Amino acid sequence: MSDDRLIVALDVPNVIQGLALADRLGEAVSFYKIGLGMLTGGGFALANELKQERGKRVFLDMKLFDIGATVEAAVRGIARHDLDFLTVHGDPQVVRAAAEGKAGKGLKILAVTVLTSLDRADLDANLIKPGDIHEITLERAARALEAGADGVIASPQEAAMIRALPQAKGRLIVTPGVRPAGAASGDQKRIATPEQAIADGADHIVVGRPIWQAADPKAAAEAITQALRG
Repeated sequence: MSDDRLIVALDVPNVIQGLALADRLGEAVSFYKIGLGMLTGGGFALANELKQERGKRVFLDMKLFDIGATVEAAVRGIARHDLDFLTVHGDPQVVRAAAEGKAGKGLKILAVTVLTSLDRADLDANLIKPGDIHEITLERAARALEAGADGVIASPQEAAMIRALPQAKGRLIVTPGVRPAGAASGDQKRIATPEQAIADGADHIVVGRPIWQAADPKAAAEAITQALRG
């Protein structure tokens, strides 16, 4: 039985491999994430197939960032496809434009705070203001929620702090950077186990490689679901 707190990242090259993985996972997974890496490989077609033909929930991870009018227009077009989640960068002006674009639709706008692949050294290289990375993530989350985001993307290590924000009441926290105990961290630097992420306030966790690189992806997904249920 699936648990939609688990979102499986379909980080494979094209729609054919994405559908093949979804076939292998079957009823063990009800929620999928499709990101930029799949965009030129038929990502929108895959999103529509999963949503309209297979009854799955779909998270489109585009991390949109542009001038307000462009973001609003892009989100308006995406919202017509009846998908569930869409990411934009957490800058307040981007979030406000996205909220305008999805007006009247069920699409949830999730604001990216600080990518889970980044640490303080990366922020320094990108000329981001000095300070603790967790505090910066918390501040960006608060500002994005105030600007109208339906939720935020943040590492599991910040989930509890964000959940405690007054602005986070009734909003979603979605955490990538989740790794089952014993799994390799890969390029993620701020990680936690699935059960820890949920315990700390996340509504959904995103897991990719530990599932689709497993010898038995369905068994790997079921093991994570079991861990979530304690």
